[in-house]
Amino acid sequence: MTRTPPGFRLLAATGTHRGDRSYQQDQVEVINHPRYAGCLLAVVADGMGGKSGGRKAADQVLLTARQLFERFVPGEESAADLLQQLISEAHLMIKLTALSAEEEPHSTVAAFLIDADRRCYWIHSGDSRIYLYRGHRMLKRTMDHSYVQRLVDDGQISEQEALSHPQSNLLTACLGTVAEPQTSVSCVESLEVGDSLMCCSDGLWHYFSPSEMGLALSTLPPREAAEALINKARSRARGSGDNLSLAIVRLQALS
Repeated sequence: MTRTPPGFRLLAATGTHRGDRSYQQDQVEVINHPRYAGCLLAVVADGMGGKSGGRKAADQVLLTARQLFERFVPGEESAADLLQQLISEAHLMIKLTALSAEEEPHSTVAAFLIDADRRCYWIHSGDSRIYLYRGHRMLKRTMDHSYVQRLVDDGQISEQEALSHPQSNLLTACLGTVAEPQTSVSCVESLEVGDSLMCCSDGLWHYFSPSEMGLALSTLPPREAAEALINKARSRARGSGDNLSLAIVRLQALS
């Protein structure tokens, strides 16, 4: 738990499950800043590229995030620049891993940074998502870098049809590819008490509507919400679930 002035604290929880896969390639972490109270970074990475390759890629994303965030000085450095640096450095290191190990490791990334002034910055590449809820209502989420998201954007299919599209796992951007990764950066200037943020891999969000997520995030503490969402996703996967992971952070009033 991290206390932040004025008048609220941040409650956080993470959850992960191997699903019905034979190995785990997702990685997730909430990192409290070692020197600045009220500043944290949440990251989820969904690795791809076989048993060892995908896990190595996701591990590299988390390692890079820890190293950069430890050196970050809020107020003196740009949070948006830090997140861009996280993407570029992790991308480079994953590519170097591929050269040395003769593997094809790739990873998505979705990361958000909250500072002590209640600002939130986020970045993503691929189809791991970030959601912002105010109570039970979704205010904002990231848009996937994927083939089916392009079809949705062009009005060719609906969001519901995208979930069962045969090419729903085809990404248009991620880390570790030959091309520089496409990223999307956003900033929420002022979070409010009661707001919840969640980053998660597609193994989780695939099984929920925005309203279902909002109900869990608004009525349950972060730890219980994470457990409930994982359990429901496992039930709905019916034996064919992917790795899944999530990080939840809620702003709560000081009692």
